[in-house]
Formats: sequence, structure tokens, C-alpha cells
Amino acid sequence: MENINVILIKHILIGYAFFYPFFMSFIWMFGGVLFYFKWERQKKPISIYAANTDSEAPLCSIIIPCFNEELNLRQTLQYALASNYPNLEVIAVDDGSTDKTWSLLCELSRENPELRIFRHSANEGKATALRTGATVARSDYLVCIDGDALLHPDAAAWIMHHLTTPDSRVGAVTGNPRIMNRSTILGKIQVGEFSSIIGLVKRAQKVYGRVFTVSGVIAGFRRTALASIGFWSNSNITEDIDASWKLQMNFWDIRFEPKALCYIYMPETFKGLWKQRLRWAKGGVEVVIEQFGTLLSFQKRRFWGIAMEYIGSVFWAYVMLAIIIAYILGLFIHLPRLIYINSILPEWYGVMLGLACLLQFLLSIVLDSRYENKNVFTRVYFWVIWYPLVFWSLNMFTVVWAVPAVLFGKRRRARWVSPDRGFQADTFHAD
Repeated sequence: MENINVILIKHILIGYAFFYPFFMSFIWMFGGVLFYFKWERQKKPISIYAANTDSEAPLCSIIIPCFNEELNLRQTLQYALASNYPNLEVIAVDDGSTDKTWSLLCELSRENPELRIFRHSANEGKATALRTGATVARSDYLVCIDGDALLHPDAAAWIMHHLTTPDSRVGAVTGNPRIMNRSTILGKIQVGEFSSIIGLVKRAQKVYGRVFTVSGVIAGFRRTALASIGFWSNSNITEDIDASWKLQMNFWDIRFEPKALCYIYMPETFKGLWKQRLRWAKGGVEVVIEQFGTLLSFQKRRFWGIAMEYIGSVFWAYVMLAIIIAYILGLFIHLPRLIYINSILPEWYGVMLGLACLLQFLLSIVLDSRYENKNVFTRVYFWVIWYPLVFWSLNMFTVVWAVPAVLFGKRRRARWVSPDRGFQADTFHAD
């Protein structure tokens, strides 16, 4: 009887490993379609919101924290200053850069009166740089972007449309990052990831109640909302996830605006990608552990779904790792039948999972094609098919690594580390 129970548990875990992503794929697709018909399809032209005169439009403060950004900063500021919003200021905060970032900022500030610059003498971290920008901002409405991101001309206006809505509980708006560097397989796969996975998930999460995180590279905030949570925390490795949870825990609303586009560089080496995804994984684990006790309150019930999904994804990572280890060991040593895995190659359930992924990618193409260059998805769709093999494996290992690292590691102040921005020779211009 005991062996039967163990075998049953084994098959349940194997079934969970393959059917959890299958089930969640349809959850995201259904939510994405609902979001499209409820909010995205009937959106009014941006000209309605951008046609205000300077005296009518509320001031928008664009905050750009910088650390060693001399290669990209000029173009980033040019795009921010060229925003199609009639009443704005741009605030750049140099957080102790060791390159020519500060001298470049001084040069650009003399040329552009809308640009205000500030400097930290030492590297204090992105969260501190953002807090400095929020403190000196003249507006209650903040649009925060990274120092190497290119803001679409209409992005600030779309974000301001949400922040200035009569609904005073809108605390933040997350934008829609698009990847510029696509010269390698990893770059091409990430183009599909940001639409079929990240973009679709954000749409669905908004429909189901809570957004796991705003996009750190482009997000708008109401300053009074940030003040209510103590602004960004410099003790969390991902200040965007931390702020997102705290805002929603304090009953502020977060919206997703797919038309608020921002063009970014992403890692195109496995080393750079590992560092980035491990940071994301650690940030998620930190926030869930910190907020777990609060989640038990019935008042936070709208967060239960997203918390259960996250915990389910962590459990999935450990189950998959156990299956892979058991399979590899079984190739070399004799294992008891109770834990022996005869194959991890796709069978009928693998085919079902693959078809679900292709359907999800296809739906994302339909939803996101308007935000990409012409025919971009036809060029990257073949490579996106490899997403489950490459990125599911990467996410699995980073989550497995992140949990004990957060549980048993020592918390330190989060400081800047220059990221891998991929190969930038083969990029496109943000039109």
C-alpha cells in the first residue's frame, strides 16, 4: 500500500511538471483576450490626451537614474526630451558614475533647459537615485526610465492619461518594453518573450486583480502613492517588484498600458542573461517572503491568486529539477522503480504543451504586432519556438538557486552593477 501511494505521488508530480505550464498558458491567454476587448481595443487616439496646451496639461517629471551610461545616455535623453507631452521636465540623477556620465549630463543640461541634473558622490543604488529624483521633482506624476532606454514619443502621454484619471487610487502604470538588439538567437527569443510571456501575463494579471510587478525600465508613479509606502527600498534587489507589492498591499491600483512603449537593450550572452534572471528571481523571493504574513489577511484576498501562481511556479521549478536529476542518475545507476524516470523526451503530453506554447505565441503576435516593426514576428517566430527549452530551463535553475540564497543569505544594500546590454550593432530606431 505504501509503494502504491509513493507511485501515485510520483505520477502526480510528473503530471504537475508538464500540465502546470499547460494550464497557466490558457489562463494567460484567456486573460490577455479579456484585457484586449475590455481596455486595449477601444482605446482613444493619443492625440486627444497630448493636444493640451502647456497651461492645461499637468506637469510630468521624467526621472532617469544613471550609472556609467556614457555610451547610451545622449540618445536616451534626446528621446525623453522629444516626448509628445506638452508640459514636462526631465531629471537625470548620476549615481556616482565612474565614467564620463556626469560631464555628458552637464553638457546636455546647458543645451536643454528642460533637463535638470543631480549627482551622488558615491554609488548608492538605483532606489536611492530614484528617491532623489522623486524628491526634487516639481510634479506629483513621475515617469521613471532606465539610463539606456529610449522612450517612445507618446509613452509619457499614455502614462499621464492613467495617472491623471479621476480615479485617485491609480498609484502606478507599467509600460511596454520592446527589445532593440536582435542580432543573436537569445535576442530573437527575448523579442517573443516580452510579448508572448511578459506582455500577455501583465494583461492577464490586470484582469485577474493584481500585477506582480511594474516594468523597472518604464513605469509611471503618483508621488503621493510612493510617499505612502516610503518610496523605493534600497534593501531589495529589485526595487520595482518591492514597490509594486507595497503599493497594491496599500490598496493602490496598478495599470498596464501597452501603448506606453520603451525601447531597451537586453543581455545576449548566457552569462549576462543568468545574472539578470537570477536578480529577478531573488527579488521575487524576497518580496513574497516579506509579504507572506500580510497575504494571510482576508483584506488582501485579491493578491491570493498571484501569490498562489508564484508559489506554484517555484514548486514547479523544484519538481522539474528533481525529475531531471532522477532521469540522469537512472542513465548511470540502477534506481528503484519508485523514483526511476524512463524518459524526459516529449511524449503526447509534451506535444500538447508544445502546441499550447505555439498557440500562446500566435495570440501574442496578434495582440502585440501593432507595437512592433513590420514583419518582425515573422522573422523571430521560428526562434521563439525554442523559448521553452532555453528560458524555462534558465528560469528553473535561477529560481532553485534564488530560494536558498535569499533564505540563508545576508541582505545587503542593493547597488548598481553595469548590466550586459547585448550586441548593439544590429538595432532599430524607435519610430
